[in-house]
Amino acid sequence: MTARCVMVLGTTSGAGKSWLTTALCRHYARQGLKVAPFKAQNMSNNARVVAGGEIGSAQYFQALAARAVPDVRMNPLLLKPERDTHSQVVLLGQVDAALTAMPWRERSNRVWPHITDALDALMADNDVVVIEGAGSPAEINLSASDIVNMRVAQHAGAACLLVTDIDRGGAFAHLYGTWALLPETDRALIRGFVLNKFRGDASLLAPAPQMLQDLTGIPTVATLPMWWQHGLPEEDGIFDDRSVATGAVRQTIAVIAYPRISNLDEFQPLKNIPGVRLQWVRSPVELAGLNPGLDWLILPGSKHTSGDLAWLRAQGLDAAVSAFAGQGGAVLGICGGLQMLGEALIDPHGIDGNAPGLGLLPLVTVFEVDKTVRHTQATFGRVHGPWAGLSGVSVRGYEIHHGQTQQHAGLAQAGEVAQPAMPGGLAWQSPAGNVLGLYLHGLFEDPAALQALFDPQGERPVPTLDAVFDGLADYIEQHFEPGVLAQLLIPH
Repeated sequence: MTARCVMVLGTTSGAGKSWLTTALCRHYARQGLKVAPFKAQNMSNNARVVAGGEIGSAQYFQALAARAVPDVRMNPLLLKPERDTHSQVVLLGQVDAALTAMPWRERSNRVWPHITDALDALMADNDVVVIEGAGSPAEINLSASDIVNMRVAQHAGAACLLVTDIDRGGAFAHLYGTWALLPETDRALIRGFVLNKFRGDASLLAPAPQMLQDLTGIPTVATLPMWWQHGLPEEDGIFDDRSVATGAVRQTIAVIAYPRISNLDEFQPLKNIPGVRLQWVRSPVELAGLNPGLDWLILPGSKHTSGDLAWLRAQGLDAAVSAFAGQGGAVLGICGGLQMLGEALIDPHGIDGNAPGLGLLPLVTVFEVDKTVRHTQATFGRVHGPWAGLSGVSVRGYEIHHGQTQQHAGLAQAGEVAQPAMPGGLAWQSPAGNVLGLYLHGLFEDPAALQALFDPQGERPVPTLDAVFDGLADYIEQHFEPGVLAQLLIPH
């Protein structure tokens, strides 16, 4: 059997492709169908460890929404930006040095067979494959080397939805212009237009949807109202900067948003906890505006630790972080953030770069050629200060890092010793107890850790991911025209 394929295209990045794909995965899974997600090429520093290596976080969540086991076929090509003009290339879950060094346009012919093999395998194993495009299918400068939009749609014979962000303005022009720039064979695959992030009375859109259908022959099949707090992480590193919390604010957590921030999706559960305000910080002024009153400061993961550390210093945030820690403020470093908190970054192989650290933990990090990519379960030892609730708690997460971190030998001789907080060099705590660094991503996605840190009395239950996925499916089932989602599975 060959699966039917439904593909979500967008007029722009940020139009809503990822969350709509996730919602469709859960919708079709709820119909009793075997479903898998697919995105040929994803450019993101949000990655998850799955069977075979790593894939983009969006496809990881889409697989969970589909009630499928995530694997590398679901995102065969992952580009992880390290600088504005350079990305690390991950093919079928593994870093590929040859592809990383190859010019952008020369990669397509090399990777296309891998992409089609992965898609064909998913189609053979499932009833439905929900495919996500990238950017816009009408980027005509890239059409000759396309491996992620209409070339995939044609290979799969996919029924395509074209979604646009109406909140940006110009939605009908975006839809019409995208359609007009596509060749007739590609236009024939588009089954419906979707207006996303609409505010107000949908009846006021008339007569534009009908006029657009008269011009293109394609109906507008859904108008989706603006929905800020659906509970799914943002996909493209475009974070929600509004300082919001459900109910009265009882705890404020700041995350430093450096340019190459990675795995920011792991902080979504914090946004879902009643009474917690999550704030992204990019300057000392923003940090000062939260303090006093700031409970935690987090240095997140980074795809280019030395580069983001240089940015931190250029903004003056290094001094601000040190001052906050010096006042006893709780500072948490995750992966690249842990590396920054140490004394030095040493890079003998040209992986990331050499740099002095912030000196808040007596540690040194050496970057190795081999990349650690694995699921990890570990138990916290005795932890002090604001992290004391984690003592003895066993948590699950994942590691993605080139760096290996250990105690700074010279400082140890001088009596300054970091306290191991987990075995195997996974976590370290400062002697004062208020600074904690760990390599484990996913701490805030572990129910035991969340309860220990935020809900020891069981008063603030956090919505589960499964409930988030069901909410997304409920939403599209409510707002799509009746019968459309079923008709997408019928050959045209």
